[in-house]
Amino acid sequence: MKHHSLSRTRVALAIGALLLAGCNDNDSTPKPAQPTLGHRTVSLIEQDGLQFKDLDGSGTLTPYEDWRLGAAERARDLVGRLSLAQKAGLMMHGTLVLDADGRVNLTAMDKMLREDGVNTFITRMAGDPAAIADDNNRLQALLEGVGLGIPMTVSTDPRNHFTHDPNATSIGAGAFSQWPETLGLAAIGDAALVQRFGDIARQEYRAVGIHEALSPQADLATEPRWGRINGTFGEDNLLAKSLVKAYIEGFQQGSDGIGPESVVTVVKHFAGAGPQKDGLDAHNPWGKEQVYPGGQFAYHLVPFEGAFEAKVGAVMPYYALPEGLTHEGQAIEEVGFGFNRQILTDLLRGHFKFDGVVLSDWGIVNDCDSRCEQGLTQDEVTAGVSPWTVPFGMSWGVEKLTKAERYAKAIDAGVDQFGGVEDPAPLLAAVQSGLVTEAAITTSAERILEQKFALGLFENPYVDTQAAVALVGKAEFQQEAQAAQAASHVLLKNEGSLLPLKADGKRVYLHNVNAEVAKANGYTVVTELAQADLAIVRVNAPGEQDPRFPFGSIHFGQLGFASADQVVQETAHEGIYRGADEYAAIQAVAQAGVPMVLSVYLDRPAILTEVAPAAQVLLANFGALDQALFDVISGKVKASGKLPFELPSSWQAVQNQHPDVAKDSANPLYPYGAGLAY
Repeated sequence: MKHHSLSRTRVALAIGALLLAGCNDNDSTPKPAQPTLGHRTVSLIEQDGLQFKDLDGSGTLTPYEDWRLGAAERARDLVGRLSLAQKAGLMMHGTLVLDADGRVNLTAMDKMLREDGVNTFITRMAGDPAAIADDNNRLQALLEGVGLGIPMTVSTDPRNHFTHDPNATSIGAGAFSQWPETLGLAAIGDAALVQRFGDIARQEYRAVGIHEALSPQADLATEPRWGRINGTFGEDNLLAKSLVKAYIEGFQQGSDGIGPESVVTVVKHFAGAGPQKDGLDAHNPWGKEQVYPGGQFAYHLVPFEGAFEAKVGAVMPYYALPEGLTHEGQAIEEVGFGFNRQILTDLLRGHFKFDGVVLSDWGIVNDCDSRCEQGLTQDEVTAGVSPWTVPFGMSWGVEKLTKAERYAKAIDAGVDQFGGVEDPAPLLAAVQSGLVTEAAITTSAERILEQKFALGLFENPYVDTQAAVALVGKAEFQQEAQAAQAASHVLLKNEGSLLPLKADGKRVYLHNVNAEVAKANGYTVVTELAQADLAIVRVNAPGEQDPRFPFGSIHFGQLGFASADQVVQETAHEGIYRGADEYAAIQAVAQAGVPMVLSVYLDRPAILTEVAPAAQVLLANFGALDQALFDVISGKVKASGKLPFELPSSWQAVQNQHPDVAKDSANPLYPYGAGLAY
């Protein structure tokens, strides 16, 4: 048995275990600590007074079953026992199929689990942590008896951020703890708090059997029109670097790589999404280009340095293709980042020395046919047809390649695993036709398996359902989360030092605020502005959406408040303006002459020029319960946030700024870092 790749600690443990076989009962040599072995169908093997799972059913201990060995050595041993088809299955990152009740449909998943060798899935199960835990246990039990017993890795998009719901008086029991968006954490700017957030989310994820976080976003908010800014840490690259590092240290439990209690983090979207042409998003065929007119490509790499310092487990490249980009004197190929060897092999693996898993964004090998490019017809939109009936694919820059050729180009670029696909047949066809070598497949499969071993899933992939119910969203976690919701508010205006404000039974008019919460905080709620002493108004930042496309809900375009007949469509793609009703509500309060506390939810920078004069108090929030807002109004919790991006003063200023340059809007209404104290 080879031990050359083991750490000193692992070598000592392995040698100690071998010596035990010849020792008498009086030998004081310590044994390695026996891990808990979760098993349903496989037998256990006794050796050297220790237990191991007989995952291959051989009756003897094979190296990959030996938990005393290092993850890399076990992965090498196991990958050597797999067929080409099994290795290809490891490279698929599928989606758990749910039934009408939101539970996993095992029947619908049977083929991909038993025949296709797929064992990594994103879960979109919501709600009851007991149900999530129970379904993940059922899947693990099934896979325990398939092939060589490779356990399932479960991933998720972020679950711990709160978008305002005026019907909610609190966070319901059993929900994951709800924090502000990462923009709110950036507004607070405290790396220790971000690490604490990551640690709490890690505990909640692992409690229900989730092992991989498809986050954080290390992208920068340099293009204010881009619709995915709410998942970033703002536009300052050094702050983002610090908070990205802290986020990963919280989820992965430090900066030493993946351990048995870690959640693997997938930092995205290399090499920095955000500087999108006209602010349009690359999920859609009309937003595929990424541009750098300010020459700031290197600025967007800095946040990823924090991820690499924290030994991030995985990296996800973005859909977009770089238009006219040069780096270190070399022209970069104009293909999606997931197909770009210069970006993933030369820069990511070469310059940054990243040795983890490269996971593609979802659907990059899929076709985008004419239906995908055009979306629903207007008649279909009017009839209420779901845009998700439109097939989608994001193979930008390689649309003319076959699916097998796209797999080959992505693997040659450096991709190890493909998001959003469950069928390994096109990948196998690429190998059989000579487009991809089996050696390349083996390398990727080994990286993926090494993380499964490091996570401890081969020893115990099961979770305690009742423990999950007790831990997820427990009071202590939610109290910390709600305190962060309140503290992340940014106070932009406090005319006449209106805040902090005592309720004292004041008659309050509410817009998008829960009346029961207002009453609980000492206010008398009225429904007519003429009766009000005060108005508390909550609105969302404006934006445009396109209901014709599956990802048309991602905001783009207009950032300013206006009435429906005032909006001028000046974007590169026609959309439906969302903001006229919010503007009308603000105008109504202003015209009534009622003092107004206005809180704007910023998922992107907004142009507040038309509404700021109407408010006596102007707050920015990044996801907060109404109670968190009232805590700020009363002064119970101070609004301590600072703007993580600048707020432009006009649409013309937005059009004149460079998508890749931070803090370059002319005469911003509120600059980066703005925020008052009281």
